[in-house]
Amino acid sequence: MIFGTEILKYREAILKDLADLVAVPSVRGAAREGMPFGPEPARALCLILDKAEKMGFAVRNVENYAGHAEFGSGDDLAAVAAHVDVVPAGEGWDTDPFTLTRKGNLYFGRGAADDKGAAVVALYCLKAIKDAGIRGNRRLRVIFGAGEETGMEDLDYYFRKEEMPSMGFTPDSDYGICNREKGILRLDLLSGEKNESVVKEFQAGAVYNAVPDHAEAVLSCSAKTADALRKAARTAEGGFAFEPVPEGIRVTSKGKASHAMQPQEGFNAAAALIRLLSAVFSREELGGFFSFLDQSVGFRYDGSGIGVRQSDEESGPLTLNLGILRVKDGSVRAGIDIRYPVTSDGDKIFGEIRRRAEEAGFSAELLEDSKPLYLPGDSCLISILRDSYSEIMGKPAELYATGGGTYARAMKGNAVAFGPFFPDEPDRRLHNTNESIDIERFMVHAQICLEAMYRIFTA
Repeated sequence: MIFGTEILKYREAILKDLADLVAVPSVRGAAREGMPFGPEPARALCLILDKAEKMGFAVRNVENYAGHAEFGSGDDLAAVAAHVDVVPAGEGWDTDPFTLTRKGNLYFGRGAADDKGAAVVALYCLKAIKDAGIRGNRRLRVIFGAGEETGMEDLDYYFRKEEMPSMGFTPDSDYGICNREKGILRLDLLSGEKNESVVKEFQAGAVYNAVPDHAEAVLSCSAKTADALRKAARTAEGGFAFEPVPEGIRVTSKGKASHAMQPQEGFNAAAALIRLLSAVFSREELGGFFSFLDQSVGFRYDGSGIGVRQSDEESGPLTLNLGILRVKDGSVRAGIDIRYPVTSDGDKIFGEIRRRAEEAGFSAELLEDSKPLYLPGDSCLISILRDSYSEIMGKPAELYATGGGTYARAMKGNAVAFGPFFPDEPDRRLHNTNESIDIERFMVHAQICLEAMYRIFTA
């Protein structure tokens, strides 16, 4: 029996609830009492848990870090994990990013693809199982996180309070089955000295895991130097705008956003602006830190500039992204995101970066080293997911590796990423402007998701 098709009857309800959820601009903000990621992620979490409770599920909110809806009984637990927080909208949308907007089969909105659409579908899959009166062999949860995009400490905290599932998946990647996730390093490079550069202000990026599409700097310089910058910009890679200010000039750089796991798909506005400044100012004028960034980081997405280029057969090459750059109150900080191969060692990678930074007179601070995930292809979970995919698609799901970091690694080797997007789909512009889902393809995902949840529940 194919149970996955049961989800099709909930299509309009899914879209309605997705519109409600997209309307919440659940970007991480300053922490408040009882709201570790700020008020908007907490509001989104409460919204979806309220919908789950009205469906008749047992729900729990774990201090606005994460929460769950649960169905069934038994000592064992399986889970599907999705998140309701989003990255900032960025500039250049054709529609309001926080209004779910239909154009043909496409529905646009921040979070529609990553990951609110999958969160709502998973909840309705749980409802479909409940409505059909299915009796399982374990409890089944849908877990909703509120801080996935900024470090995944949401599920780390959640699992300190709640039991670990024996099996599960997260619909926050692509089909087939992602049983290999690269390690993730996040670190800051720090100037370690008062900024004496002509760069008095610099601002780019909001999160480590996205290529910044906008950067701007305020420079202390003469009118003659400002003219030289304008001239250099005509032939430089990127788009630039100039505005006179009392100190000298403000330069704005326009780039293209992309996820940090594939920085080569974007265009780094911060790196482009540093490159422009390096073409006009001497190292002494620009300061050693900006010169170091230009030479060692910049557009060298493979890490070769800072001595960490590497690759393996299982998961492919290391990638490096300059996600954040700030000059404030005389200090300079650059935030770096690195995705490293599953057979590599994050400690050694950070050690080499720290050594090179210190040799140049700067410092490196490790913020996170999320170790790689590698689940064997002959596991029971992967067999269930392969069969579920085959039931709907008529062919087995392939195994693959990703540079993305998903909730699967938070479940300590008991889960993998599975869906929601198909390899032949066009770019859904996750972490970019005009993020969207194709509702026809997404409802195919919904059938696979339900089939998998049904099989995990009853296995």
